[in-house]
Amino acid sequence: MLKDKLEGLTFLVTGGAGFIGSNLVEYLINHNAKKVIVLDNLSTGFEENIKPYLSLSNFTFINGDICNIIDCHKACEGVDYVFHQAALGSVPRSIQNPIATHNVNATGFLNMLIAARDAKVKRVVYASSSSVYGDSKILPKVEHQIGRQLSPYAVSKMTNELYGEIFAKTYNMEIIGLRYFNIFGPRQNPKGEYAAAIPLFINALLNNQSPAINGDGEQTRDFTFVANAVQANMKAMFAENVNTQGDIYNIAVGERVSLNQLVSTLQKLIGTSFQPLYKAERPGDVRDSLADITKAKNNLNYNPEIKIEEGLKQTLQWFISYTH
Repeated sequence: MLKDKLEGLTFLVTGGAGFIGSNLVEYLINHNAKKVIVLDNLSTGFEENIKPYLSLSNFTFINGDICNIIDCHKACEGVDYVFHQAALGSVPRSIQNPIATHNVNATGFLNMLIAARDAKVKRVVYASSSSVYGDSKILPKVEHQIGRQLSPYAVSKMTNELYGEIFAKTYNMEIIGLRYFNIFGPRQNPKGEYAAAIPLFINALLNNQSPAINGDGEQTRDFTFVANAVQANMKAMFAENVNTQGDIYNIAVGERVSLNQLVSTLQKLIGTSFQPLYKAERPGDVRDSLADITKAKNNLNYNPEIKIEEGLKQTLQWFISYTH
């Protein structure tokens, strides 16, 4: 059904050369979208991620920046739907450089909303983050109960949600936000000081090194395979009879594992016994994270089909193929 819907439509994916964005691009191309446009400045994304599509007649890459409103307007020309994935991720990065995080995540998002409004885009689906729950101790996390944010990154994503709701109501736009919970999978970058836990752990174990864990490893996360996030984006974009006035949905699996359990599973899958190296806790990190995904299931018909172990197997296969 979705395949038929995509054939006559033009999509913009901001951050489309990045991890989640490029997985979305792959889905759109494989399901015969009329046209897919990527806006990315390649600061955290890679041209390699979209290389297979560069020669296709229905694909356009704009090497531009969401911080530049002219680039945003150019990218939105003739676009039906926008998937906004562009962002500067990482809590530690935001603590070290809050201005850069704000410029990209908050001002860049505002630029995209203005460009989408002016281009009369039908709907915007954007990436928010579970970090907005902050210091709330309530588990599982339910959309309407948040705490105080613990990092500039979390504040920037909370700002997205506020702007999303205001723009939807003020300008009669259709806007839906997805609170991602620890998305992982193929094309997630294992390099650099701000890399996420799973690619770092995999990289270490494949290279016969001890994976580094900040804290005691008993902190828990609702790790979510990227195919589930792609499914959520597609269903949010085409959901009917839902509140598109800036509504927010948790996108996760609804199960949590500790970092120690995660490393143990990876050790078994890889066949290694290198033990973790424990370091100091990081400021701004949330202790426990678990999503209530009832709202996304009921309203979007979201169904996370790939659980963590299967997701780790697929991620491992990709890492072995592409990095070794």
